[in-house]
Amino acid sequence: MPHEIPSPDLPPLERLRRIMHLLRAPGGCPWDAEQTHGSLVRHLLEEAYEVAAAVRGGDRDELVDELGDLLLQPFFHAEIASESGRFDIGDVANAICEKLIRRHPHVFGEATAETPEAVLSQWDAIKAGEKAAAGSSTGPASDPVGSGSQEGYLIRKANEGQPALLAAAKIQRKAATVGFDWPELAPVLEKVREEIDEVAAVLAAGDEAEIAEEIGDLLFAVVNLARKAGHEAEILLDAANRKFVRRFRAVEDALRAEGRRPGEASLAEMDAAWDRVKAAERKP
Repeated sequence: MPHEIPSPDLPPLERLRRIMHLLRAPGGCPWDAEQTHGSLVRHLLEEAYEVAAAVRGGDRDELVDELGDLLLQPFFHAEIASESGRFDIGDVANAICEKLIRRHPHVFGEATAETPEAVLSQWDAIKAGEKAAAGSSTGPASDPVGSGSQEGYLIRKANEGQPALLAAAKIQRKAATVGFDWPELAPVLEKVREEIDEVAAVLAAGDEAEIAEEIGDLLFAVVNLARKAGHEAEILLDAANRKFVRRFRAVEDALRAEGRRPGEASLAEMDAAWDRVKAAERKP
């Protein structure tokens, strides 16, 4: 017997909570019922990226749809946790409400922060104080970078579940807050050139471990270059991915018009088609 559909007259978030509860309940959806916090991580990340793509696309309906998919994730996690009495969606909402009030004393208190930069500086200071207090009350946190207790460190983790490009930029921004940063763009660009030379040297030597390490250093330096130039490396790489796919499809179209597929053309022929596509894009 099917479940009764929660009434559309309910407040939307309460209706969503009840739907999620029914999906996990006996007689609900087998796929939803077997999910765990761990199994949902991939979906959470995918949904966040799809929201970002919708923002860039500028389509209102697509953005509403993708934000809905993302909104489902905290409700899903909260429903799983509520089944063992750990927390529910109300606890999640209360936690972020208190955090927003606590970290905006210039809005809800007597502090002053009149620029976006002042707000961010204040936010970071409050956040650091909260973490220090939590660390003193609960003891040392786990240390994923292997350097002992994290207490007192400016950069506590190498990655907090973010894509590596985003994590690298965040690490660099934190280091910059204490002056560990080049003031100008030129030395950053020179560092990229230096890392390219080091990659070339280890490629010639043929040591696989060193090759991997030096390519990683080069990627980190390029992220820093993007940051210093005022861009987010993750967004730049996504744009480059899209450009490559667009141009490669055009190459495929050109070869198809000749009755061929990419695997049937030489590299020189595909390069020539690529150059024609690239030149056509740049025409006024």
